[in-house]
Amino acid sequence: MTALIVNGLSYALPLLIIGIGGIYSERSGVTNLALEGLLGFGAFSGGLFVAFTSGFLVAGSGLQFYLSFVAAAAGGALFALLHALLCIKLRANQVISGVVVNIAAMALTGFLTVQLNDMVFGSASNKFLLFTAPRSSVPVLKDIPVLGGFFTDVYSFELVIVVLVAVFWLVLYRTRFGLHLRACGDNPQAVDAAGVNVARTRLVAVMISGLLSGVGGMCFAYSISTNVSPAIYFGAGYLAIAAMIFGNWKIIPTLGACLIFGFARSAAQQLVLFLKVDSSVTDLAMVVPYVLVLVLLVFFSKSNRPPRALGSIYDKGER
Repeated sequence: MTALIVNGLSYALPLLIIGIGGIYSERSGVTNLALEGLLGFGAFSGGLFVAFTSGFLVAGSGLQFYLSFVAAAAGGALFALLHALLCIKLRANQVISGVVVNIAAMALTGFLTVQLNDMVFGSASNKFLLFTAPRSSVPVLKDIPVLGGFFTDVYSFELVIVVLVAVFWLVLYRTRFGLHLRACGDNPQAVDAAGVNVARTRLVAVMISGLLSGVGGMCFAYSISTNVSPAIYFGAGYLAIAAMIFGNWKIIPTLGACLIFGFARSAAQQLVLFLKVDSSVTDLAMVVPYVLVLVLLVFFSKSNRPPRALGSIYDKGER
């Protein structure tokens, strides 16, 4: 049970922070299918930072570890500008823009990783090697039956995510900016009439989605793969979108969806280990969260209430 909780949390929390990024973008009215590409480019930026700083920062040190998350957040936010430019400035179809950003991220990060490794580091590799994120347990609390699993072998980035979730929940629901952002997704004409710049608000929201997706991508790079490579694109961005939709574009319900997906994945892994079956079955077990998405879609899709202006291109002249 402890292993199930530990592994489930380490998957669910990065998924949540990516999903919150999607909530920010879509509550502002910009459909964001680009989360997969944003998390990948963010992880690439963080991995590149680690590769370049290993010569003068202590490899695996806390400073390098946390600064790599800053680099990942900055990389994700900057790459999100492409989606914002296409959707807000050029008024492109937002669904198509998201698909284009995903494809561009996969192609660009793969190409740049190989080229930089070859020209700068002298090894033609398609990955940046990382260390495994440090883990720690909370004394006394880890010994509580069942619940102790939530305080055992906790990745250091999980604590960062908990703080970020609290901060961005407060920003979205308890600040004037959050009120304007949510109003942009429901009634942008009224927001414009109140003197708030709709385009600027949506731009910031999309950049926040890139920032948080970059953080989530770096979490997966430090835990699941321990490197940054094309394998970082394994569908977590799409699963975060599904969690956001099942959570009705609200943070707390999205947390519930992410926990369901995380624990489903962890339970499948534990079952495979318990049965001691062939390794190919392990790959099949990784499909469980996506099958669960399809099942939940059947039962809950009719109750979804997306923002009323989601996906609409705002024209100031129509006010």
